[in-house]
Amino acid sequence: MSSKKMILQIMNSGLLEDDCLVLGDSHIKQWRIPIHRPLMLSFGASRHRVKVIPLSKSQEAKISPRLASKLGILSKTTLRLHYQPQSSTLKLGPVIGVLISKDYPATPERPFGQITMFCQELVNACKQQGLYVYFFTPDHIGTNASQLSGWVYDNGWRKMTVPAADVFYNRLTSRKLENKPSVQHFLKEVKSSFGSQFFNEKFLDKTEVFDALAHDPSLSRYLPESHLFKNYAMLKTMCARHPVVFLKPIRGSLGKGIIRISRTEGGYQSLTAQVGGTRKQSYTSLAKLFASLSGKMKTTRYQIQQGLNLIEIEHRPVDFRALVQKNLTGKWNITSIVGRTAGSQHFVSNLARGGTLSTVKEAVARATLPTQVKSKIAGRLQKTALDIAQGIDKYIPAHFGELGIDLAVDNTGKIWLLEVNSKPSKNDNTPIGASKIRPSVKQVIEYARFLSGF
Repeated sequence: MSSKKMILQIMNSGLLEDDCLVLGDSHIKQWRIPIHRPLMLSFGASRHRVKVIPLSKSQEAKISPRLASKLGILSKTTLRLHYQPQSSTLKLGPVIGVLISKDYPATPERPFGQITMFCQELVNACKQQGLYVYFFTPDHIGTNASQLSGWVYDNGWRKMTVPAADVFYNRLTSRKLENKPSVQHFLKEVKSSFGSQFFNEKFLDKTEVFDALAHDPSLSRYLPESHLFKNYAMLKTMCARHPVVFLKPIRGSLGKGIIRISRTEGGYQSLTAQVGGTRKQSYTSLAKLFASLSGKMKTTRYQIQQGLNLIEIEHRPVDFRALVQKNLTGKWNITSIVGRTAGSQHFVSNLARGGTLSTVKEAVARATLPTQVKSKIAGRLQKTALDIAQGIDKYIPAHFGELGIDLAVDNTGKIWLLEVNSKPSKNDNTPIGASKIRPSVKQVIEYARFLSGF
């Protein structure tokens, strides 16, 4: 579908009837838009009958203030326009709705807390490409799915009534919020009533990912042995099979609560990832170690996973985070891959646990790996990340547009999957210029354009 980018102007009251849309002659001729009969004008879920009025040499579209209010649109907005002759519909947009966990109306200069800068980047990227974006929380969802209250940027952040979007981007950071009946009902309603697309629509659990990919031989080779942790017999079997095993909360993030279990001369040792460092405990038997876990198992479900001999930098384990996103043609591609080295007091590499970032080249150059293997690692990491993203699409019945894929390389050069995150962090932890738009943000917008058909 071809679309034209243009600026939408709201004319002064009284200069234009409410059911009129002014368009330049060139656009009318290009799309053969009829000017003698009413057409449908759509903007997200908003629909209004309009008559088209030609204006020579104009590259802008113009509407009345009343129609702009009905549509839920701001003046001097850069948008795309497309005409669908089969339905006599002029489509303005695309409209992108970003679902976030929380807003802070009392601080209008930073209404989204730690992700405000990311939201501003999305606004800037949308302006460049001709999309309309707003931000809303579960609390903004009402009983009428066709419209809701949302934050827009108009020389400052403000709230206004906006239509259900063409495309929704789920940035909720809480499973509890995501599973709220109002959110799930809204998701189903906008899909069925307005044909809205909704990507990154759910969190992924660690066991769900591993179980799904295990059925495909081309993907199972990336998977360390992994099971839903159920009982002492499973712990005993895994510890007999592997010198190190990990217990990972299946719904955990940022490395929180991961437990590393290893055999020692006197029995077994556990290391637990905590905010301030690593908590070490020793046990004379595996049964005593399991007994210490019984309380945690009542409130947290764990995945038990084979430990790996990861490459290291100065005795600190290294892994890799690949950001894989869909592009303007709807295909997965690699946006970035970075090396992550664990902090001195931690065995996990997350930045929240003191980890540090580096390029893949830097990490591989400094790591304990045979020289002949090092030159091939970067390309193999890219292939692995794309294989896994395509596998997620194929085997998990949900719609994703971006994934954070954590990979590891062992000291023989073999690549392993650690976990897949459907909500890669967007916190304001990377200083950027006011006009800078990162490739990861640009990619989100391009995929939204693909989904919307603009």
